[in-house]
Order: sequence, then structure tokens, then C-alpha cells
Amino acid sequence: MSITLESACELHPQVALRPEEFGALAYHYGNRRLIFLKHPDVVAVVKTLGEHDTLASALSAQGIEANRWPSFLAALNQLETSEIVRAR
Repeated sequence: MSITLESACELHPQVALRPEEFGALAYHYGNRRLIFLKHPDVVAVVKTLGEHDTLASALSAQGIEANRWPSFLAALNQLETSEIVRAR
């Protein structure tokens, strides 16, 4: 599945986020993947995805400007491929 701005998403329940200076490390206990989240804004959005009805509302709530949404959409689709985030 491809994540869109209208997708309802969440952090995968088997993923732990560890804060780092550069953003965070995301570790999936099921597939044992370790992913670097290299920007604090991405970390903030990923942490709060489950609290919002859509990705667009999560981006808005974090104050992400609309011109940056395409890059977040691309990043979240990559994170879905790695099973860090998933559709609800």
C-alpha cells in the first residue's frame, strides 16, 4: 500500500524510537531493522501519526509547511516499506 496525505497511519507497535541528536533511531523488533530518522520534524510526525485521522492532519498539527509535505510523504512511504509505520 502507498501512503497518501489522506492515509490514516501509525507507528508500528513493534517499533521503538530512541531519541538522538540527529533525530532518532527506529528499531523494529519483528524484522530487526534499524532505521535512522535524520530530522527532528520527521520524528515528531512519526510519533504523533496515530493521534490524527490523516497524514495531512498530522503534518498540520506539527506545523509542517505545505510545501514540505511531498518530502514527508516520500519519507513515510519509505518508512512503510521498512515496516516502521503502517496504515491503520
